[in-house]
Amino acid sequence: MPVNVIVLAGAANGGPLREVSSAPNEALVEINGKPMIQYVIDALQDARSVGRVVIVAPPGEVEPHVQGKDLEFVPSRGHIVDNVLEALKVLPADEEFLVVSSDVPLVTGRIIDELIALCRQRPADLYYPIIERQVAEARYPNVTRTYVTLREGTFTGGNIFLVNPAIVDRVEPKIRAFLDYRKSPAKMVSLLGLGFTLRYLLLRNLSLKELEEKVSSLLDIKGAVVICPWPEVGIDVDKPSDLELMRAVLK
Repeated sequence: MPVNVIVLAGAANGGPLREVSSAPNEALVEINGKPMIQYVIDALQDARSVGRVVIVAPPGEVEPHVQGKDLEFVPSRGHIVDNVLEALKVLPADEEFLVVSSDVPLVTGRIIDELIALCRQRPADLYYPIIERQVAEARYPNVTRTYVTLREGTFTGGNIFLVNPAIVDRVEPKIRAFLDYRKSPAKMVSLLGLGFTLRYLLLRNLSLKELEEKVSSLLDIKGAVVICPWPEVGIDVDKPSDLELMRAVLK
């Protein structure tokens, strides 16, 4: 069954990218004459596994600047969680969906198809892709990412998630809190637990399985961390150096 997709394009261009682009929305920052989100749309429409594509964006801001077959738009509400909930109002309640950020212009239809196939190799409610540092830097030597060291290696997170809609109501409050607290260590400890946090910060010997089990327990779901071989899933554009890299790669 094709997977429906929610594309998040609600972020105003008020961060570091504002220094190099006057676009009102980060999704509209141009890469070689084309809005960044258009690369994502093209990849989704090239993917054989993708069904409906719903773009969450400020009304009238993104739609006039993109092209694609049967694209659907819903108004953004500010918070990432609210934007996902808004998109789900127009999607079937019993079909799994992808959440994709609009700032991953290197993804392709083949990568999306193969990522979905990789996720489906094991049953779970929420799939979170991660990429090994050596894989990312071997293909893109100049990329700058945030990495986390675990027992199996050093990884960066992806920007595409596969979700079972049945868990949305249950996980919404904790996902909202996690996103709100991600820049506050003290509050993050309150979510993850002191023992778990100290073990990571002091010993750095957590395994992928332990991390997966902690997230699953925290959210009361079956979560799956998926090691994927495509660094494009984890390379987003949120600062001028990222944009420069994308322009060179996609030229």
